[in-house]
Amino acid sequence: MSSSSKSASRVRPPAAKKAAPRKKSPAKKKGPGTKATPAALRKGAEQMARLLQIMARLRRPGDGCPWDLEQTLDTIKPHLIEEAYEALDAMESGNREHLAEELGDLLLQIVFQSQIAAQEGSFTFADVAKGICDKLIRRHPHIYGETKVADSKEVLRNWDAIKKTEKHARVSALDGVPKHVPPLHRAYQLQKRAARVGFDWSDIRDVYAKLDEEVIELKEAVARKDRKHVVEELGDVLFSVVNIARFMKVDPAYALEITNAKFSRRFRVVESEIVASGRRMKDCTLAQMDEIWNRLRAEDKR
Repeated sequence: MSSSSKSASRVRPPAAKKAAPRKKSPAKKKGPGTKATPAALRKGAEQMARLLQIMARLRRPGDGCPWDLEQTLDTIKPHLIEEAYEALDAMESGNREHLAEELGDLLLQIVFQSQIAAQEGSFTFADVAKGICDKLIRRHPHIYGETKVADSKEVLRNWDAIKKTEKHARVSALDGVPKHVPPLHRAYQLQKRAARVGFDWSDIRDVYAKLDEEVIELKEAVARKDRKHVVEELGDVLFSVVNIARFMKVDPAYALEITNAKFSRRFRVVESEIVASGRRMKDCTLAQMDEIWNRLRAEDKR
């Protein structure tokens, strides 16, 4: 069975989190591009070919893996998101060995889908790789052509201009933002697309003012007990918060996940201390629970 069937809730040994400092050792420090030698590129191509061969063997009719043979693009669809999130977790942990493993799992999903598509006659992995190679060359005329750019902002402007010539069906700068991504990420992407064509605040203080305005409107809707407007204004508040995150170049989903983890850790301590004292949560007052919570909060800020 391929690794795509692994549980998202698997527990890593504590030692894995302590592996991060290894990336700081002198032996690990490499300058930009020092790994992109001909030998390294050949090794990467060999392992890619090996992975494709393994996937083809697992999916070989008649004597392949029963589980892998049963899979369709629909059944493995959830694993793509799962593996992407696990790769993000590994990135944030700082453990590069863990990241390499999770990127491999993510790569497997691309190879897996490509193999299924090849067997149904839709496309092959070669089509996938060729498509992205051609696109990268086409969208980097400052590298593969004669175009001159002053900075990364100009690179992005050129990228968007080239993209519009490729996909004539897109008439809006917002076209192409996936509809099925989590709403918080979608808001972030919509704002980034709009900003690229100049529809953006010029100063973060204006964003703060907009957030204050939206909070006031939310309070007014709550006071009127107008549920429809509460939902609308709450969305506006969240959208404004995302704008602040974008200005600060912070992924809002990442920031929220940090707070989720912090809340979970503190709440579990509150629970454990109350149980250890012989009480139950429902028998305690909010003030009693807050006493523990505020102590933990103070400790975190030291």
